[in-house]
Amino acid sequence: MGGEGAEQLRGGSAGQGYPWNEARVTLFPQRRPPTGERIERQMTVENSMPRGRTRSTRIVAWNIRAGGGTRAEEIIDVLARWRPGIVVLSEFRGTPPSQRIARALVESGLHHQRSTASRDDPARNALLVASRYPLRRLRRGNWPADPQRWLGLRVATPEPIFLGAVHVPNRVSGRKERFLDSLVDVARRWRDRPSIVIGDTNTGWPGADEAVLPFNGYERRCMSDLSRLGWRDAYRDRYGDEPAPSWYSPNAGNGFRLDQAIVSAALTSRVRRTSYHWPNGEGRGPSDHAALRVELT
Repeated sequence: MGGEGAEQLRGGSAGQGYPWNEARVTLFPQRRPPTGERIERQMTVENSMPRGRTRSTRIVAWNIRAGGGTRAEEIIDVLARWRPGIVVLSEFRGTPPSQRIARALVESGLHHQRSTASRDDPARNALLVASRYPLRRLRRGNWPADPQRWLGLRVATPEPIFLGAVHVPNRVSGRKERFLDSLVDVARRWRDRPSIVIGDTNTGWPGADEAVLPFNGYERRCMSDLSRLGWRDAYRDRYGDEPAPSWYSPNAGNGFRLDQAIVSAALTSRVRRTSYHWPNGEGRGPSDHAALRVELT
């Protein structure tokens, strides 16, 4: 069974809070399920909402893998089914498959778009933000140094937000630590605004977001710094230590939660749902990453 109706609900108690500054984490054997398993995994939490308040904005963040390639049409179909108000794509490119995805998003009503794709190097991984609401690119501040991997925007939702689309470099690039330092600087400047940093962070809590140990003290320090600034991981803040792998190693099959939504204190109360989606069953879909969905009131 596939589609929205076949999603499995999992998670802990809403609003329990995640102690970012405490080492209350354990290792999880987040292994890829058997190939024959065809259940789409969704981990969803819903906060209590004020009576009469029905407006919501669904944000979908997804690493579409190498610009989408031959999988572009399936990616388009999945996004259309989810009916998002804002889409954040990493590994978006200036190539024809990515451009086809962007056009399809325009046709579905997400006609406000900003991208970091390079005309001079269209095959280079970049970002796309597509929105039903007007977007204004924020040009001030000490942004992360990789121009293709960071996009800071003001989104004119009914209650406007600041949005940072992100694709953090891998450690082997030699650029990850500097990028994370800049990300903490952004969080410091945006801490009093309703803000969200969302995308492929290639980062997580050591011991909680990994099946083996790729994260180290530097990632822990970054996450702790964000916590001290009042920012919260929209998933961990509500599910605690519940594992939620969003990417599996193609060789060992180990699972890691590499895709995150981190929200400022001013936005935390507006997070209604947070969920990870594998369109074709756990670990399978038109990308090697699960999509991350966040709904804001």
